[in-house]
Amino acid sequence: MARSTEHFEKVYNHVEKYIGPIHGVFKELVSDDLSIDIIIAAPTSSRNYYTLVTCGMSEKAMTVPEGAEEYHYAEIMISLPSTWKISEADFKDDRNYWPVRELKKLARFPHEHNTWLHLGHTLANEHPPKPYSSDVKYQGMLLAIPEVEQIREFFNLQLEEDKVVHFFTLMPIYQEEMDYKLKHGVEALLEKIYKISTDKVVQLNRKNACKKVFGLF
Repeated sequence: MARSTEHFEKVYNHVEKYIGPIHGVFKELVSDDLSIDIIIAAPTSSRNYYTLVTCGMSEKAMTVPEGAEEYHYAEIMISLPSTWKISEADFKDDRNYWPVRELKKLARFPHEHNTWLHLGHTLANEHPPKPYSSDVKYQGMLLAIPEVEQIREFFNLQLEEDKVVHFFTLMPIYQEEMDYKLKHGVEALLEKIYKISTDKVVQLNRKNACKKVFGLF
């Protein structure tokens, strides 16, 4: 399914308006029935990090449960440190590419499995879960509200009269944190994570908020 030019331009302009200048677009040259491009917003003085946003996920409606019809359409994003290597050549190294790979994979996930992605959902990296690359120990993602100054305006992009696209940010999490969320809920997990850091920018070595310590957990 080809992504329409009008659709791309609306998402592109929305990202530029609420996040910042566009550094570039990582276009998907070969795709299946859904084309997923990655819009890369450059670091700014107020947002000193890269923001990568999908464009194409919202071309198709997700399969949402009854009562959640307003959330048929979504795009996902992730924030990376300003030191992250993001050139096409850099992306040949999986240590740099894994956030892009996950954006593309998770953007397709609800369409391939007739489900939806929404705030608080967690998704493991493979089964059984494994780290995303050799230099990180994260094994899953949590969907959260993006850190954008005008969040209400950014979160809701009115593409058509009956089509609103919502934006969710990805937060890498550890296996123990996924397990904790399943037992205690997403609010309890976020409370533990935010005691360590409220920064939603990817930190390669963030402390595990739910790490089991013998005799103390």
